[in-house]
Amino acid sequence: MLRGELLLYEATIDTKSQGGEALPGWVERSVFWHIYPLGFVGAEPQLTADAIVTHRLRRLIGWLDYAVELGASALLLAPIFASSTHGYDTIDHFRIDPRLGEEEDFNALIAAAHAKGLRVVLDGVFNHVGRDFPRFQRAIASRANTNDAAWFRLAWPANSAGMSEPDYATFEGHAQLVALNHDAPEVADYVTGVMNHWLDRGADGWRLDAAYAVPRSFWHKVLPLVRARHPDAYIFGEVIHGDYAGFVRETGVDAVTQYELWKAIWSALNDRNFFELAWALERHNALLDSFVPQTFIGNHDVTRIASQLKDERHLAHALAILMTIAGTPSIYAGDEQAFRGIKEHRAGGDDAIRPAFPAAPDGLAPFGWPVYRLHQLLIGLRRRHPWLHRARSRMVELHNTDVVIEASCGSSRLWTAVNVSDAPVTRTVPAAAQSIAGELAVHRKDQVTNIVIPAHGFGILAPC
Repeated sequence: MLRGELLLYEATIDTKSQGGEALPGWVERSVFWHIYPLGFVGAEPQLTADAIVTHRLRRLIGWLDYAVELGASALLLAPIFASSTHGYDTIDHFRIDPRLGEEEDFNALIAAAHAKGLRVVLDGVFNHVGRDFPRFQRAIASRANTNDAAWFRLAWPANSAGMSEPDYATFEGHAQLVALNHDAPEVADYVTGVMNHWLDRGADGWRLDAAYAVPRSFWHKVLPLVRARHPDAYIFGEVIHGDYAGFVRETGVDAVTQYELWKAIWSALNDRNFFELAWALERHNALLDSFVPQTFIGNHDVTRIASQLKDERHLAHALAILMTIAGTPSIYAGDEQAFRGIKEHRAGGDDAIRPAFPAAPDGLAPFGWPVYRLHQLLIGLRRRHPWLHRARSRMVELHNTDVVIEASCGSSRLWTAVNVSDAPVTRTVPAAAQSIAGELAVHRKDQVTNIVIPAHGFGILAPC
């Protein structure tokens, strides 16, 4: 078995969150490798009417060993369904995007991933569709109160003579992204059907794109119908800010994306202000009473962590924090090679953070492999301590430029120490501890351990 491989029998474990809700057993030990497939395989930026099916999705199969050796136990795929451009303007949720292939390619990827112990979670764009979604095109062409029109929030002005189409609700003002009418029973039936269709074909869960923009009552209606058929599916929602716990409680998702913690990690490192991180971790602890968030330091929608940090030496710090706090963590493909890329708020502004990858891992540049090996080390540590999934975090030492964080769950404990100052610092861990990662100097005396954290250094300790 390759290092990092996770056997699928873990699904039978009855895992409970601290809030008492059942969570699929396989999730507790999961570390996701997050891929944006259209970019990864270098697909054309637009789907043309005469596009031929190109079997690019199978290229991901050649990267599965790389993901397993990284330490990942699951894949998180950005949209793979037929769309006009970037995948989030879907035109057919039941068809693989021809730029990626067809359903046989999906089946091959699922089979290969499962054979290596990798789960596969899909990205479901159910808040909106693309303008080329056939039902929308029929709705605006009919001008009548048809079944098609009921799927959307259309507004024909009273004096609409000569108008080619009505006003319609969009996703955050993007005319190409047409908001669905989530009050329509037909929409609920459609989304339920899509989710079950791909779970039936081997997918292991769903990320719900822009879940925050959809009425919570909609998810509350749809998700029980999906779970009744697929109780082992992991379903989490993209939520940027707000009442995370309330969203989970009122919708029935397993988790939401922890953007608040994402921001606090890189911001604390850049601003040399670990009090911001301490505040975010207190709020993170409180969330664990009801669910375990989906955690990350990079994804397909944000500036890459290697570009976000002002000092590249602190990439190890960000990863060490991510891997020793509660959550279901994901690594955005390329971050483990220190890819750079800045997100820009303009047309094409995501291109830099969603680049094409070489045909195989041996085509990667040599300078990224030390960062890959750092990821192997820290992900491996995470996998050996699965209790970290629900660990509470406590600041043992807290200063502007350095911090020692204790992670604990029951009798299990680890300590993560980071220093972003230009000089070494000496701090204390209130237990007999030994270094298991990083570059700490350790001096034990009875049940107290003094540590020296080098300038811009980090380390992780475990009890002796």
